[in-house]
Amino acid sequence: MLNFAATPPIVATPEADSHQLIAADLRSLIARIEISMRLIDAAMEQTDESGVAGSADIFVLDDVTPRYATASAALNACRAGLGHALQSLSESGNAAAVAMDAASLPHPIA
Repeated sequence: MLNFAATPPIVATPEADSHQLIAADLRSLIARIEISMRLIDAAMEQTDESGVAGSADIFVLDDVTPRYATASAALNACRAGLGHALQSLSESGNAAAVAMDAASLPHPIA
């Protein structure tokens, strides 16, 4: 778990630096969401693989996958919102620096 209590506040005076700091923070949040989504995907795959194989007469009721799917969908919506915020920031200010930040994301913004 991350401890943000000891993190000093980031202050920038020029507007360009402010845009860059905000864009960097948004990219960091998007990256963290993507890590969480990969963890959920891995947990879902592990749940699928742990099912009982063999007889067609055996049914396994999975009550965990819907929760994982719901969490993944919520994270995806958050990622899209953060991506939209990053895109809006690039349209409002130092577009070259923020656009480079958006281009450095591992996945295109939805």
